[in-house]
Amino acid sequence: MMQRFIIEMGMGNDLHGADYTKAAKRAIEDAIRHSSIPMLPALGIDHAEMQVQVTVGVQNPEALDIKALEAGLPRGSVTIKAVEGGLNITNPDTGEVSVVATAAVEAFLDVETVRAKADA
Repeated sequence: MMQRFIIEMGMGNDLHGADYTKAAKRAIEDAIRHSSIPMLPALGIDHAEMQVQVTVGVQNPEALDIKALEAGLPRGSVTIKAVEGGLNITNPDTGEVSVVATAAVEAFLDVETVRAKADA
C-alpha cells in the first residue's frame, strides 16, 4: 500500500511569453525547493522507490509539455496530471498575457518497504 509522506505546493509564472510549460516548470521547482527528505537515506531507501505525483494547474492544460516537466523532477517514478487552474493576466495596455501556474508535488512510498527498512 502506498502512503503519501510529503506534499509541497508551488507557484510559477511566465510574465512575457505566455508559456504554460515554463510557468508550470517554475511552479514545480518552487515546490521541490522547499523539500528535503533525509528520511530516505537514513532508512536505506533508494529515492527510485518513491512515487512522485504532480498536479499542475494552468488555464490551458493541453498546452503543457508533460515530458519536459517530467524531465525536471530529479527523483522517483513521476506522474504528472495537468488540470485547469492557475491564472492568465492580460495587460490592458498591450494585450500581453502573463501566465501563472500552480503545482502540488506529492511523494509516496510503499508502507511495507518503509516498515521493513525501519525494523532492520
